[in-house]
Amino acid sequence: MTNKVGIEQAHFCNTSSHSTNSLRSSSNRSSSVKDNLKRSSSSSRIMMSKEGPTNGGMGTIGTKPTLIEVGTKLRFLIMDAPRQGNLHLYIKEMRKHSVTDMVRACEPTYQTGELQTAGIAVHNMEYPDGQSPPREIIDAWSKVVDHTFYTNTAEDHKTRPCIAVHCVAGLGRAPVMVAIALIEFEDMDPVDAVTLIRRYRRGAINEKQLLYLEKYKKTYRKNNGAESSCCVIS
Repeated sequence: MTNKVGIEQAHFCNTSSHSTNSLRSSSNRSSSVKDNLKRSSSSSRIMMSKEGPTNGGMGTIGTKPTLIEVGTKLRFLIMDAPRQGNLHLYIKEMRKHSVTDMVRACEPTYQTGELQTAGIAVHNMEYPDGQSPPREIIDAWSKVVDHTFYTNTAEDHKTRPCIAVHCVAGLGRAPVMVAIALIEFEDMDPVDAVTLIRRYRRGAINEKQLLYLEKYKKTYRKNNGAESSCCVIS
């Protein structure tokens, strides 16, 4: 669905017990979902294997940002890469969604001064196009998610923080990082996380990234004095 400002928005309330029962009670259903995801990935392999250039010009946004909301905490705005000439338009959209932090998963295409002036912290977490993030990137990403959503006490929906995350086209690296956050912080099944993101961000996550996410193991502990973060991928 599309809200008044033309932002595609996903809202998903996750209940751990319900999710566990529905996912684990039927292995046939899970296998069918995974097969469908792989077929979708295969049929779109040419489009998704590389993040192409965006169409954004001086006065336009390349692709409409996609707002993903899960549970009562997590809010992510998936975007393609701004350019210096249209950065002000992205800042305008981010302000509408109370973005406090922006994560850049690709090479820089703009200067960060304007974002900092707008009160948006920029985190550089670049990793190779079409690949999965290395451990140090996942660690840094998890800490940003933890700090942004679990140290904020605002209860008013309008003041809840949001993290914007972008790569070149907003189809590979950025959605993968959002999927990891859904797995780590909302205990979502990897397949459900990918399905949710793809429902609202068409063409997101290529086959190689899908296979990586299927094997991803939740290991992060929230910053409550219990354990520090680590990441082990089997």
